[in-house]
Amino acid sequence: MTNIPRTVRLTVIAADGLVKKDLFFKMPDPFAVVTVDGEQTHTTTVMKKTLNPYWNESFDLQVDNSSVIAVQVFDQKKFKKKDQGFLGVINVQVSNVFDLAVGGDEMLTLDLKKSNNHDIIQGKLILNISTNVNAPIRNGTNTLASRSRSTITRNPSSQSISVVSPPPPAHQQQQQQAPPPPHSAPVTNASNTAADNTEENRNSDLPEGWERRVDHLGRPYYVDHNNRTTTWKRPSARSAQDRQDQTELERRRHNARGLPEERPNTSTTGNSSTSLEAPSIAPRPSTTPTSTTNGVVGVQNNMTTAGSGPLPPGWEMRSNPEGRPYFVDHNTRTTTWVDPRRQQYINTIGPGSNLQVQVQPVSQLGPLPSGWEMRLTSTGRVYFVDHNTKTTTWDDPRLPSSLDQNVPQYKRDFRRKLIYFRSQPALRPVPGQCHIKVRRSHIFEDAYAEVMRQVPADLKKRLMIKFDGEDGLDYGGLSREFFFLLSHEMFNPFYCLFEYSAHDNYTLQINPHSAINPEHLNYFKFIGRVVGLAIFHRRFLDAFFIVSLYRMVLNKKVLVANMESVDADFYRSLKWILDNDITDVLELTFSVDDDRFGELVTVDLKDGGRDIEVTEENKVEYVDLVTEWRISKRVEEQFKAFKEGFNQLIPQDLINVFDERELELLIGGIAEIDVDDWKKHTDYRGYTEQDDVIQWFWKCIRTWDSEKKSRLLQFTTGTSRIPVNGFKDLQGSDGPRRFTIEKAGEDTQLPKAHTCFNRIDMPPYKTYEALVAKLTMAVEETVGFGQE
Repeated sequence: MTNIPRTVRLTVIAADGLVKKDLFFKMPDPFAVVTVDGEQTHTTTVMKKTLNPYWNESFDLQVDNSSVIAVQVFDQKKFKKKDQGFLGVINVQVSNVFDLAVGGDEMLTLDLKKSNNHDIIQGKLILNISTNVNAPIRNGTNTLASRSRSTITRNPSSQSISVVSPPPPAHQQQQQQAPPPPHSAPVTNASNTAADNTEENRNSDLPEGWERRVDHLGRPYYVDHNNRTTTWKRPSARSAQDRQDQTELERRRHNARGLPEERPNTSTTGNSSTSLEAPSIAPRPSTTPTSTTNGVVGVQNNMTTAGSGPLPPGWEMRSNPEGRPYFVDHNTRTTTWVDPRRQQYINTIGPGSNLQVQVQPVSQLGPLPSGWEMRLTSTGRVYFVDHNTKTTTWDDPRLPSSLDQNVPQYKRDFRRKLIYFRSQPALRPVPGQCHIKVRRSHIFEDAYAEVMRQVPADLKKRLMIKFDGEDGLDYGGLSREFFFLLSHEMFNPFYCLFEYSAHDNYTLQINPHSAINPEHLNYFKFIGRVVGLAIFHRRFLDAFFIVSLYRMVLNKKVLVANMESVDADFYRSLKWILDNDITDVLELTFSVDDDRFGELVTVDLKDGGRDIEVTEENKVEYVDLVTEWRISKRVEEQFKAFKEGFNQLIPQDLINVFDERELELLIGGIAEIDVDDWKKHTDYRGYTEQDDVIQWFWKCIRTWDSEKKSRLLQFTTGTSRIPVNGFKDLQGSDGPRRFTIEKAGEDTQLPKAHTCFNRIDMPPYKTYEALVAKLTMAVEETVGFGQE
C-alpha cells in the first residue's frame, strides 16, 4: 500500500434521522463541514427545517492512505451558541475505504457519533468517496430520477416503510406484479455489466421470493414479494421460515380471540376461575351437523341430569340417519336434541337474596319464547339459542335470571352493552347470502372490488367467502381467515394509508400524507366498510389503533392525554407548557410546521396564527389547538371517508354505547396472553423476582381470565395488542421497552401505570389479598394514567 497523495472526490449526499434538540422539536437548519487532517475545509449549503437534509454536494480533496476525513453536521440556527448546534460527526480513514493506488468508488452509510459524553446524537450520514474525479462535480443538483407521485421513500429507522400506492380496483387492473421500488436509480454508476453480475450474486442466496434493491441514497434494502413488505435487514432462509412461523402464530392468536358473551363465563370469586364449555350449535335433527358457533351469555344457573322412564305425553324419540337420537314434541310440533325427561336444577334468587334451588323436568317449563330454541352440547349440557338476536346463552329464558351476579362492574357493563348492541334490529342479518370471492395473492384489490360493488344492505346478508382455486364452504372459518389476511394488507404501512404510531410499532394511526395516493379517500371508505363489516358479522381484525382513533370513531373530543400514544416526547412538552410559566421562555406562535415528504409547510392553528404569539394567558388554547391538529385535523378528510363507510353498516348511536377501551376489544377481540412469556420478559426496579409482592403479582395474574389480563395490558401499555414475537418485542415511546414493575408508592395507594414506558408502579403491599384488591380496582375502575 503506497502513501502517495491523490485527489479523491467526496460527495456529501444526505443525512438521515437527525436528532431534534429544541424543546419543542423545531426542525434544525443543518449543514455539513468537511475537513481533511484538520486542514482542508469545505462547507455544504444550509438546508432549512429538516431532519433529513439532502445536499448531494461534491468536494475534491487531497488525501493519502493515512488521511482522515471528518464530516461534522451542525444546526445553522444555533451555530453561534456554545455547542454550535452540533448534530454529529463521522471520521473516515481513507485506507479503510480503498487503496488509493488501486482506486475505487464506495458508497458509505455511517452512524453519526458524539464529540463528548454530553451530546445527544442520532441519525446517519450518507457519503460517496471516489477516485474518479473526471465526472462533472455536483453542487447540490439532484441528478437522480425525480420522484413520481405514486412512490416515495421514508426512513425505516423511524418505522415508516417505503410506500407504494394501493393496487387499483379489479376492473382497472391487469395481472399485478411486485410493488415497484421506492427509487431504483443508484446514486453512482459503475460498469453496468459488473453491477448486474454483482446484483445477481447478491440475490442468489436470498430466500425464495426476496429481492435486493438500492434506494436513491444508495442504501440496499430487501423486498419480500411473498408478503409485499420491505426491510433494511438482509433476510436469510431461516428468517423466511421464522416469518411463516410468526404468521401462523398470529393466525392462531387471531382465531382464539373472543368477547365476554362469546367465551365461557368465569367465576371471579376467590382465587380460581372455573371455565364453562362453549356450546356447539347443533342443527335441526333432520340435518347433518356441519358447523359450530361459539357464543355464550350468562352464568351457570341451570344444570341438568340424565332422563329416564317414559316420555311425557305427546313426545316421541326418533333417530337421525347417523343414529343420533332426537325428540319430537307433537304438542308444539317441534324437535330437539334434549331429552324432555331430564331434570333441571334451577337456581333462583328468593326473598332476602337467598339462593333457592328448584327441580323440575325440562318439559314442564312450558314453551320457549318466540324465536328461541333449546339445544344440547356434546357433553349433554342444555343451552338456548335466541334466533331473534343470533345469540346463545346458558340461561333458560323462561326462568328468573341471576345474570351477572358477583361479576365485576366493567364486565357487567361490557357484556350488557354487547347484548343490547347485538339485539338491535339494525344489526340483525338480512335474509340471503353475500358472496365474496378473492384470490389470496391479491386479497386487497379483490376485496376492494367485491365490497365496494355491493350496496350496504347486501353486505348485511350472511357472508360466504370463497378463496379462488380452493375447495371449502364458509361456516365461519373462511370468513375469519378472510378478515385476518385482509387486515394485514389494509393496514400495512407499505400502502401509505396507515402508519405505525410514534409510541410503538404495532398500534396504527391514519397516515396524514396518504394523499400521495390520489385514490386514498376511496380506500378509506372501503376500510371503514370492512371494519363495520367485521363488527356486524362478529369477526375480528388483526389490527389495533391508537386510543385517539377509537375516541374519534365514538365522536369524542381528543384530549391532551391522548397525545401520549401518538408522540410521547411532544406530549411531555405540552405538559411542560401547561405546568410552567412560559413568559419570555418560548418563542411560539399559533402555527406548526408540517413536514410533507421533505417540504416544510407552515399551517395556522387559527386565522392568522403564525402572527399570534403564544403567551401564559393563551397557552391552554394553543395546547388544545395543536393537539387537535396533530391528532385529528391532519387526517380530517381521511377519517371522514372512513366514517362514511363504517356508518353504512354500524349506526353511530349504537356504537356510542361503548367507550374507547371496549371498542378496541370489539374490533380486535381479546387475545390469549401467555403469562409465562410475559413474566420471562419483565424487568424489576426496587424489587427482585423473589420478593413477595412480585410473587403475589404473578400469582394474581394467573388467576385472571383473558379479558381481565387484556384490561391489565391496556392499563399498563395503552393497548391489549401483543407483538407478533411476544413480550420480548414490547415497544415503548423510545423503541423496545420491556414490561417493568417498579417499587413505588404507599401500600394504601393504587398501582399507577406509565404507558410510554410499559411500567407499572407497584406499592409494597403487606398481603396478597391487599395486592389483589388494589390491582383489581386499578384495572377495573380507574381511568387515566400516571404522569411523568
